[in-house]
Formats: sequence, structure tokens, C-alpha cells
Amino acid sequence: MSRPILHRQGAPAAAESWIAGGTNLVDLMKLGIEQPAGLVDLGPRRATLSGIADADGGLTLGAMTTLAETERDLRIQRDYPAVHLALALAASPQIREMATLGGNLLQRTRCTYFRDGHSPCNKRAPGTGCSAIGGDDAALAILGTSENCMANYPGDLAVALVMLGADMSVEDRDGRRRRIAVQDLYRLPGATPNHETTLAHGDLITAIHLPVPTWTGQTYVKLRDRASYAFASASAAVALEFDGSKVSSARITIGGLATVPWRCAAAEGRLIGRVLDERTAMETGRACLAEATPSPTQDHKVELGARAVAKALVVASHMHFSIKAGHSDGP
Repeated sequence: MSRPILHRQGAPAAAESWIAGGTNLVDLMKLGIEQPAGLVDLGPRRATLSGIADADGGLTLGAMTTLAETERDLRIQRDYPAVHLALALAASPQIREMATLGGNLLQRTRCTYFRDGHSPCNKRAPGTGCSAIGGDDAALAILGTSENCMANYPGDLAVALVMLGADMSVEDRDGRRRRIAVQDLYRLPGATPNHETTLAHGDLITAIHLPVPTWTGQTYVKLRDRASYAFASASAAVALEFDGSKVSSARITIGGLATVPWRCAAAEGRLIGRVLDERTAMETGRACLAEATPSPTQDHKVELGARAVAKALVVASHMHFSIKAGHSDGP
């Protein structure tokens, strides 16, 4: 598993990789799935790629800021409760102290066929097939799949960021920077599930930009097999605004159920102009899963996902009206 750590300037060469916290990369190297010739250490750039700063009414998060540092920031807790909860419910306290925001966005699937190192897997070994299709698929994706892959995206933070409409700064290997929406980072598997993001080799996420926090009701709900150190079976990030008692704006993104963080744009539209009660919340949750294509062993995920969305909507609505009443229960 040992690979040289390269302390030098410049982007990784063709067979090399960046390394920051290493909490996902090192794990995959131990499994033999990632085998870089060398690792270009981002440690010397930590001072310029870390920290949280006010910016144009929102926040800019350095990509080497750890999950734990971001989770503890009072501005995150106050203005971006969905992000705070997504971070607080991710991984374990020890991993959150090491893992960086940029690395977390790039974590790879936990599909057992991908990780076992030998089963046919188009994501790991293009052209070999997908063992999950017709195999043990109960925990995998029911949205955004293809005939070549049904591995689900495992992360929490990206689900909240896509819901908020956050974007990010990316530096290419020549030092040029561009901004892209976090949603545009991820690629559906299609015919090339081994290409998971829109980044080119040597590209580096340098910062994440959170928009002005206008949403008065906002939360993240994660359903999982155990209360700690478990990936989402289904998750939902929600933000709401109201005009009186009726929803005037809504954003919903779900996780654990799709090959990418999945925005529920059509379901959002169903909420506008309506009073949000438990029945409407459940109808919206089911609308989020309307395009799902579960196998017989995945039918439970449709109901699980719908209920995650419904719970998040009810919680976000409660937060809004609590704030309007002059008190807050917090995230």
C-alpha cells in the first residue's frame, strides 16, 4: 500500500494523486482499488486553502477546512443548519477531525462490489460488467442508474450543498481557476461509470461558496442502520420559504438513493402556494421518488426515501414558524 509522499509544487503527474486528509483515499489504497504512483501532499497549502470567511453575504469555506472545524463554526450552525447537520451526522468524530471538505465531496461509493477488488465492476474496471445488477443491490441506487452501474453516492455534505445551490472554486493543473455549481461536479454513470466527476486529472477544489442564507426553514434528515458511523440509507436536505402560511419557495435534494446527489425540482414545484401539512409533505416525498426504478429487493427504498423527505419538510416548516414566533429550537 505504501506510496511516496511528494512534497513539491505543481499538480500530480498522470499516475499520481493529491492527498489532504486521506480518510477515503488511504482506505481505497489499502483495498488495492486506488494505486497511485505517488501522492502530492497538500499540507504545505493548508494555510491558504483552509478557513471560513464572510463573502458577499454568504460564506466561503476553504477546501482543506476539516469537517469538524466547519461543523463547530457558529455561522454554519446559525445560518446553514442543513450543512451543520450533514456534517454532524457524517462518519465519526475522529474522521471528521481529519477529513477535509474538498476530499469529502470526492469520496467514492461504498458499493461492496466496487470495494471487494475482484467482482466485475464497470466503475473500478471499465467494461467488466456490473455485479450489482441482478446481485445484492438492496442498499444501492434507485435513481440515476444505468445498465452499467447502480452504485449510490454515499456522502452527506454534497446533498446539503446541492440543495442550497452552493458553488465551488476549482484550480486546474496550470493554476487557472473557475467556479462551478456543486451540482455540476457529479456525473451520472451512463456508459462511463468510472468517470464520476467533471474534474480533469490535476484539478483541485480550492473553496466552497455558500449563498446568502435567505431560507427561514432548513434542515437535513439522515436515515441509516445505526446512529453513528453509518452511511445514509436515505437522506433529505430541505430549505423552505413561506408567504404567510403557504410555501413560496422550496429546495429538496436527496441522498443515499441515487448515483449522484439528487435534486427534486419537479417535486419542489408541487409545494408552491400550498399549506405544508403532513399529508402534503408525504405527497411531496413520493413525488421525489416518482422516477425511481427499484429492483424487487429495493422496493423498501422508495418508501424510505419518501418518508425522509416528508420528515425533513415537516422539520423545516417547524423551524420557520418557530423563528417567526420569536424563538428557535436550533438545528
